[in-house]
Amino acid sequence: MPKVIATNRKARYEYTVVETVEAGISLMGTEVKSLREGRVNLVDAYATTQGQEVILKGLHITPYSHTSQMKLDPRRDRKLLLHKREIRRLIGKVREKGLTLVPLKLYFNDRGVAKVELALAKGKRSYDKRRDIAKRDADMDLRRELKDKQH
Repeated sequence: MPKVIATNRKARYEYTVVETVEAGISLMGTEVKSLREGRVNLVDAYATTQGQEVILKGLHITPYSHTSQMKLDPRRDRKLLLHKREIRRLIGKVREKGLTLVPLKLYFNDRGVAKVELALAKGKRSYDKRRDIAKRDADMDLRRELKDKQH
């Protein structure tokens, strides 16, 4: 069972998720210890393609408190680890269809390796957001009525 470190709840509100991909993250020094403490912010993060690489930008990992060694920039760019075939496919989809790469969650898999779940996503317009909110409210009202009828 994967241990979720951080989720980007705002991403599903702002974007329509087309497809998800799991990627490893290239981390340095004590960043893994900071992740294990949950000292990470995924809200402003996004992924871009540079050449034949996928880079995660804007991910904030607070420096580990119990070290006197190298202090890394908390918002530095981090390379995502994917197979070449996957990278080429993602680059093609981002260029041709106008999709964006958005991180949905950061977690440790069963083997204890830090992974990020990336979404190929399309930005929502304001009327799409309103429609989603109305649908969610209608579902909640329906569940509430069903619950009341059962008692």
